[in-house]
Amino acid sequence: MEAFTIGNEVAEFSGDGYLLKPELWTEEMAQQIASHVGIANLSENHWVVIHYVRGYWDKNRTSPLISQVSRSTRFRLDQLQALFPMGLARGACRIAGLPKPDGCV
Repeated sequence: MEAFTIGNEVAEFSGDGYLLKPELWTEEMAQQIASHVGIANLSENHWVVIHYVRGYWDKNRTSPLISQVSRSTRFRLDQLQALFPMGLARGACRIAGLPKPDGCV
């Protein structure tokens, strides 16, 4: 994935496509990442999950479990899977500009 220039900073990505400096994330960047992972347009439901995941990471410095996302956003697991077919870590967490979650291969 290409790097983004934000002000004087360059937002770089790991080989797996995860943002190396989450503090540089923007919603515009999220649209580009989503397109890169196969989601052409982010819906309101996508944004609910993305903002929840990002807020959780800001407080805890770790990504939430899918059960926590489901419980907090009130989306069923099948709905989350439909929103992010590549999975929560490879989809929502990556689009939200988070580091690669622990245990994600």
